[in-house]
Amino acid sequence: MDELGLTLIFLAVLFFFLGSGVWVAASLIGVATVGMLLFTTRPVGDAMATTIWGASSSWTLTALPLFIWMGEILFRTKLSENLFKGLTPLLGRLPGGLLHVNIAGCTIFAAISGSSAATVATVGKMSIPELRQRNYPEKMIIGTLAGAGTLGLLIPPSITLIIYGVTVNESIAQLFIAGIIPGLMLAALFMGYVAVWGLFFAKTDDQTDKILPGQFKDVLQLIPILLLITGVMGSIYAGVATATEAAVLGVVGALLLSGMQRSLTKKSFVDALMGATRTSAMIAFILAGSTFLSLTMGFTGLPRTLAEWIGGLSLSPWMLIFALMIFYIILGCFLDGISSVVLTMAVIEPLVRQAGFDMVWFGIFLMVVVEMAQITPPVGFNLFVLQGMTGKDMAFIARAAAPMFLLMVLAVIILAVFPQIATYLPEVMSGR
Repeated sequence: MDELGLTLIFLAVLFFFLGSGVWVAASLIGVATVGMLLFTTRPVGDAMATTIWGASSSWTLTALPLFIWMGEILFRTKLSENLFKGLTPLLGRLPGGLLHVNIAGCTIFAAISGSSAATVATVGKMSIPELRQRNYPEKMIIGTLAGAGTLGLLIPPSITLIIYGVTVNESIAQLFIAGIIPGLMLAALFMGYVAVWGLFFAKTDDQTDKILPGQFKDVLQLIPILLLITGVMGSIYAGVATATEAAVLGVVGALLLSGMQRSLTKKSFVDALMGATRTSAMIAFILAGSTFLSLTMGFTGLPRTLAEWIGGLSLSPWMLIFALMIFYIILGCFLDGISSVVLTMAVIEPLVRQAGFDMVWFGIFLMVVVEMAQITPPVGFNLFVLQGMTGKDMAFIARAAAPMFLLMVLAVIILAVFPQIATYLPEVMSGR
């Protein structure tokens, strides 16, 4: 059977499973099983057991549940509330007012949660009622949350960056460090957009935000969170801890801080632990399924043939990057970020390496593009979270997020023109 026929069979089976409501991981395993049965003579059970065990027993993956647990602890304690209170006196008087707190809050919480959905849910839970009470436009409230919430995928520790690093066998620590400057750049673009809106398009002056002198003491509540971030990321950058060891430091720090503030209860501890367990199991299951599918595709020769076909198009390296950006944006309309990464890396990685791109830079580029997918219907996960929190229809939320999507496109262009934005810190860190 030719490669086109193989591709159509794989896609048909995959979309049949996904359209039937089967879990993504189970769908991947189902597609791989069909492929093994049709196109190879290797025993399916043996191949599945060996591959899934190998994918699930990677030491690098131990950082994943630990960072998720750290975010869950902070999500369920007063530390997240203190984050909002501490930012309000600092940012309330900027053009655009407290909308900047949405962006800065998401930026900081992204650095301690690693999850886009958790970032949107945590900051939105605190900011939406406050901003509505102060008469901010609903479109700006939702738009800034939708855009800035995606920073959980880029600013370290990022769960999706861990998955990418494991998949392409790149250093998690270097990927984390590489995400810092691009993440701050994207946050600055969002805040610049809000400032322009505040200066030229805000209709009233009562988004004000009268900051009382006594409120400035709330800034001190940022110190514990900033110390935690500095401890986790500083230990990685200084080379005194691996990503996994830094994740342990983050969990211990989150437990100590929440315990000192008396916001850690038996219930919140158990809820955080179970939430981290469920999320980690889901991600590990998806990764195991994608590894098995990659094995099956390798037996058929499909990735190699596809790579040769794309190579035969004689695309320049930057045309390849442009094509991949469009590809991932379209793919993100139907799959979540983690699934998009693990489903495609078996095919995409050889192409990117052959084109001569730094895989650390490509990982950051990929995270920004996958972030776009978080706010594109019909499967933009951040849009679903905001719909549940605000009660607005999906079309309204998607329109509100559209300016942030365009700013992400601008960020991709900047990264392509100035790759040092992503590669400078890893090069300094490794002494290259």
